[in-house]
Amino acid sequence: MPESKAKIMRHCIVCGKPFLAKNVNSVHCSKKCSDETFRNKKRAIKREERRQAIVDNADGHQYLTAAQVINKYNISKPTLYRWIRLGKIKAYNPGIRMTLVDVTEIETILEVRKNPLVEEAPKRLYSLEPEDCYTIGEVSKLFRVSESTVYSNLRRHSIPMRQIGRFVYVPKFDIDKIFKSEK
Repeated sequence: MPESKAKIMRHCIVCGKPFLAKNVNSVHCSKKCSDETFRNKKRAIKREERRQAIVDNADGHQYLTAAQVINKYNISKPTLYRWIRLGKIKAYNPGIRMTLVDVTEIETILEVRKNPLVEEAPKRLYSLEPEDCYTIGEVSKLFRVSESTVYSNLRRHSIPMRQIGRFVYVPKFDIDKIFKSEK
């Protein structure tokens, strides 16, 4: 890739030192930092392969070791041992440095955590036909606000828009709800 004519100052993502970027995609100040990023990526891939091997070895067993539970259910080590200490989970220690945990107990705790406390609101279906909508110009005249204010409120409240020709239509119900509540 050819060098850029513009002088771009960047900070290296590895060491944090400022450097003059040779092109717009440069994120490393030197070959050493670039190699460090490459090694970190390789380590992450190997770590994920080891984790996946542990998870694959754990399938189909009634009791799992702490390492298998941590990797299979993506629980942190302190959390698992805190649950054991508090008595939420029964753990068995058949030998030195080995803790076995019953899978059914872990899954019951995680089932409780999966249930959301807040129910999702049903998604509203919008009618974007011109008879059910205002144009942006109508909204700005009706509520005495600028068109940029209308657009910013549409983005803030995630209200859909439909352009037909040179007019942009927005649902009357939502616009009335937003701008009448602001008065």
